[in-house]
Amino acid sequence: MTLREQYIALMTILRKEIKRYLRIWTQTLLPSAITMSLYFVIFGSLIGSRIGDMGGFTYMQFVVPGLIMMAIVTNSYSNVVSSFFGSKFNHSVEELLVSPTPNYIILLGYVIGGVTRGLLVAIIVTIVSLFFTQLHMHNIFVVVVIVLMTSILFALAGFINAVYANNFDDISIIPTFVLTPLIYLGGVFYSMDLLPEFWANVSKLNPLVYVVNAFRYGVLGVSDVSLSAAFGMIGLFTAIAWFYSMHLLNTGKRLRQ
Repeated sequence: MTLREQYIALMTILRKEIKRYLRIWTQTLLPSAITMSLYFVIFGSLIGSRIGDMGGFTYMQFVVPGLIMMAIVTNSYSNVVSSFFGSKFNHSVEELLVSPTPNYIILLGYVIGGVTRGLLVAIIVTIVSLFFTQLHMHNIFVVVVIVLMTSILFALAGFINAVYANNFDDISIIPTFVLTPLIYLGGVFYSMDLLPEFWANVSKLNPLVYVVNAFRYGVLGVSDVSLSAAFGMIGLFTAIAWFYSMHLLNTGKRLRQ
């Protein structure tokens, strides 16, 4: 395929992905705004008033970056896993795989679709958070880069989940039993300084720790891990997820029947 044909193929997949989640915005965008509002009220206002300051900021300010990242992670992941598995379930992905479209274009289309939903939800949740507290960006470059890297990483993770899923129940197993625990143990609601040394070291195996703390540094200027370590770990996980996703597409494993 020529570069122009590849561009058309990429934009076609991307346009389909964006139209899909915008068409059902009450299921894809609205729930995040409602859920995060409840988190802000319960954890930020009610519980936060009793906890006091954390990391030199009010508890509400401290948890908002983590909650924004939680919305980005879950939406980037769920968009790709549900969309690609739907294509696999109705066998339309087989037509895509036998077409001249390069596999990396197919993967890019789905991943960028998940990234756009993650970014849109991030904007919505950020606007909602401004009704509860004030946010001052410490480093906008770090914020933008971490958001993009995180969205790409978990969009790829959603793709891998979709490839291995055999039914619609399987696409909820990873978010329920893996993703949710990693999010809640990733420092969204607490500082790592509160943990005993052993558990603080164990927590550093959790990729969400680096995601949440890097984003919190970009917003507030505080982090429990070094920024270089955060970028390095997220970049490493993203590279592994990308090459493994390409391997699954190139081999057609669990895709061609």
